[in-house]
Amino acid sequence: MRIRCSREHLAERLAQAARAASTRANLQSAAHVRIDAGSAESPAQLVATDLEMTLRVPLDADVLEPGSALLPAKIAPELIRALAGEQVELATGEGGVQVSAGSSTYTLYGLPVDEFPQIPEVDLERAFETDAATFAEVVNRVKRAASRDESRPVLTGALVRFEAERLVMAATDSYRLAVAEAPLQGAAPEPLEAIIPVRALEEAVRIAGEGDGPLSVSIGEGLVSFGAAGIWLSARRIEGQFPNFSALRPEGIEHSVAIAKDELLENVRRVGIVARQNTPVRVELAPGKLSLSARTADVAEGAESIPVGYDGTETVEIGFNHEFLRDGVESVPGDEVRLGLISSLRPALLESADGTFWYVIMPIRL
Repeated sequence: MRIRCSREHLAERLAQAARAASTRANLQSAAHVRIDAGSAESPAQLVATDLEMTLRVPLDADVLEPGSALLPAKIAPELIRALAGEQVELATGEGGVQVSAGSSTYTLYGLPVDEFPQIPEVDLERAFETDAATFAEVVNRVKRAASRDESRPVLTGALVRFEAERLVMAATDSYRLAVAEAPLQGAAPEPLEAIIPVRALEEAVRIAGEGDGPLSVSIGEGLVSFGAAGIWLSARRIEGQFPNFSALRPEGIEHSVAIAKDELLENVRRVGIVARQNTPVRVELAPGKLSLSARTADVAEGAESIPVGYDGTETVEIGFNHEFLRDGVESVPGDEVRLGLISSLRPALLESADGTFWYVIMPIRL
């Protein structure tokens, strides 16, 4: 293999592909980016995978000799970016890939190409186009509620449901639940549903933002793929039963109030500074006022108060994890947050004014 291309373009594309490369010591072959250079008429591409997620990134290069090679994902982007000159040439040789730019010559030692993992094919026949901006907005509203505990794989993903002209997404770590929906321009040929790793959804949002066109989606039996600006991301679907999120929405809300989002968020952030470790933020809803307070022994304590239009006669006190509360308020679209409470021991509900987003948060006993 021998190719020549813009140094800046190659460094950028390598960095994009390397996001999918494995960082695990027992997957050395997947710690590489594969360069595939076909004929002069066939575009070159970069491929990386960690066996769960795969990225295919097109490369604008002059193919001088067709072939393939592996580059170490950790060092190659940094090296290419640091070279002088506008053009760089890569050529396979004895035991490695020779990198030449200006007066610089380096050799990157990679594994044989045949040791690279097998890459799943994108099912283009199932692909449909949808609005990239809407998809990104919905992902960003729910992703923080997903679990990071790998012992419960289903909860590390988000349930993504494409319906007729509507996108619904939900994520939960069993302590909180975020559900968002939005009207969608461009829809699946039929209703589709999949549990998709949040890491893959975040990467799909990233590649969607790098183009100005629609997002292509293909959902197969065990694989989901997203395409934008010539880049294709494929990820394994998470198998299992996602919780029935509709049944988890609290019923029988007895105390509710509408609060200006920005003011509430500022108060939550300030109080959160003194809430350390497992210290809860205490929320008190009283006639005409919402109070927030926190205290960490021998460190600090503080309190905030917001005037609200609550005309109930009963005062309700409830405790929350301050990070979960902050994430929920930040995720609510619009200028207003609706807070619904039942009691100090029952889950609370944060909701947008238009009802397109709701967030359930479990209380902490005070």
